[in-house]
Amino acid sequence: MAVPAVVAPPPIPSDQARALLKALADPLRLRVIEALGSGERCVCDLTGDLDLAQSKLSFHLKVLKEAGLLADRQEGRWIYYRLRPEAIEQLRRWLAALGAQCGRPSPLCP
Repeated sequence: MAVPAVVAPPPIPSDQARALLKALADPLRLRVIEALGSGERCVCDLTGDLDLAQSKLSFHLKVLKEAGLLADRQEGRWIYYRLRPEAIEQLRRWLAALGAQCGRPSPLCP
């Protein structure tokens, strides 16, 4: 019996990759991503760990969530954020496809 081949989804469109990269380009947002790399965190923990005012952190969390990098859930009065691994995987596949093509030589000029 043949095992069906697992086909990886195609890389994301360039405009979606640009949106993800733009969200990650800010050093503070990158710190948020790194803080969430070990798992879900409450906003109250993130403000203390990153030494940020809640209003400033909320803005950056909103940008990351709108870009599709974060998911959240509310429990009582607290909001918990986590990375969306599928978004990171999509960006990884886009970068891999870019890397696979960048070694091609240029055609000769006429």
